Amino acid sequence: MKNSLMYLYDKLLLRKRAVIESVNDELKNICQIEHTKHRSVDNFATNLVAGLIAYNLLPKKPSMNIEIIDKSRILG
Repeated sequence: MKNSLMYLYDKLLLRKRAVIESVNDELKNICQIEHTKHRSVDNFATNLVAGLIAYNLLPKKPSMNIEIIDKSRILG
């Protein structure tokens, strides 16, 4: 990546990329969010909402312990 000034919060999120990727993997594989052959918008929305509900009901979810920081005050 090209060097540029970033907010500290954004730098923290870049370090937590593995957690973000694992959430995406669980949504795609366990909750079956990704499906490309929907025939109507209603079927797509139903599948998406059902997958998100299934994800919320999972007993163990990956998490990040990030304290909310005022972005306007800190540049990294």
